Amino acid sequence: MTNPTRHASYVIEGGVPLRGTVRLSGAKNAVTKMIVASMLSDAPSQLRNAPHHVGDVAITQAVVETLGASVTWKDDSTATLVTPQIISSVIPPDMGRKNRLAILTAGPMLHRTGTAIIPLPGGDRIGPRPVNFHIEGLRQMGAIVELREHAYHLHTPRLRGATIALPYPSVGATETLLIAATLAHGVTVIQNAAVEPEIIDLIMFLQKMGAIIEQRTDRKIVIEGVDRLHGADHRILSDRMEAVSLAVAAYVTNGDVRLEGANQNYLLTFLNTLYRVGLDFTVEDDAIRFGGGAWPPRSIALETDVHPGFMTDWQQPFTVLLTQAQGMSVVHETLYEDCFGYTQALRQMGADIGLYSKCLGEVHCRFREREYFHSAIIRGPTPLHGATLDIPDIRAGCSYIVAALCAKGTSVAYGIEHIERGYEQLDAKLRSLGAHIEKVGEDAPVPDDV
Repeated sequence: MTNPTRHASYVIEGGVPLRGTVRLSGAKNAVTKMIVASMLSDAPSQLRNAPHHVGDVAITQAVVETLGASVTWKDDSTATLVTPQIISSVIPPDMGRKNRLAILTAGPMLHRTGTAIIPLPGGDRIGPRPVNFHIEGLRQMGAIVELREHAYHLHTPRLRGATIALPYPSVGATETLLIAATLAHGVTVIQNAAVEPEIIDLIMFLQKMGAIIEQRTDRKIVIEGVDRLHGADHRILSDRMEAVSLAVAAYVTNGDVRLEGANQNYLLTFLNTLYRVGLDFTVEDDAIRFGGGAWPPRSIALETDVHPGFMTDWQQPFTVLLTQAQGMSVVHETLYEDCFGYTQALRQMGADIGLYSKCLGEVHCRFREREYFHSAIIRGPTPLHGATLDIPDIRAGCSYIVAALCAKGTSVAYGIEHIERGYEQLDAKLRSLGAHIEKVGEDAPVPDDV
């Protein structure tokens, strides 16, 4: 259960246009996986453009340090990692509950010690996110897996290559199997693999370490196992979730924001969607400027999908934008069955949003004919007003912040530890753009079930 006492909050005065330039942080969904992958070798690695002040990074660092890794930081954006020896093959239960990253450590532990004990995972409250795809893939690679005492117990003399067909292009399962396959005996083929930019960045890091990995057509990744990996130096790609959140905040406040480090290649689908609703942007060599275009924007029918589709983590802030669009918009969520819980708070702020269990779209959906509220109809434009908000998870929390920046009046957002798990100093970046946002109270504890 989440600790009900939340001492820290953001107090936000809405209606202030955001203007100026800010540099994006490195992607936390990339750096956390690379911290784990560095444990495949006993040689040091260096990660640059790494977000230091992010809760998930701190949790991952604590996990690998428990296993024997050393992590040192320079200039708050460069991490040096080295694991001379894995001193434990057990992830402590309290750490395993904090997020789902613990399962990724299976590969390094099995390769270097032959055993791994990993507690059942926790995660954000956006529906069940089990690790059965991870576990089944490791079984196919020769791991013997037993579930006892609320933990997976894995052991093997050595993982071996296998052809693994994922039932769904799971990002986490693809990452777990990529990391595990690099030192496996023989060739591993991951079919129906996820190909998000963060995964390609992980592949690039592993290749620098000496791994042999090929990305084939039709979501196929082929890994030729090697006997040994070495350290590597790598610069992490910018965080595209942060980019979209700040971009939407610029539009809904009628602002003009330049995001240094924003990469057009990783944001193509989002940028196309901006054009479809009538909004403008300007692409530079190492930045994108967001602002301008029709206001209010046009309504749209939007569906989330695996990369290169519209990212599910983008739909929460974009739904806030659609509350200001002219007409009726439809958002069909095809990846997670419980991603619209945050809309209750938006309705509290004045939004007109209805939820439906029917598939209101054309993308093949795992939830068709199932009673999950995974489609939303948003009618706009509707003025938003300030409210007291209780943030339930990372992405919903950012949509609350965006809505509060758009709203008339003052909002107070509690549960900001969720924001700080996934975004690096978001409040400071917003203040640098002119937002009236202040953190008050003492830091709240990280919930046990995040």
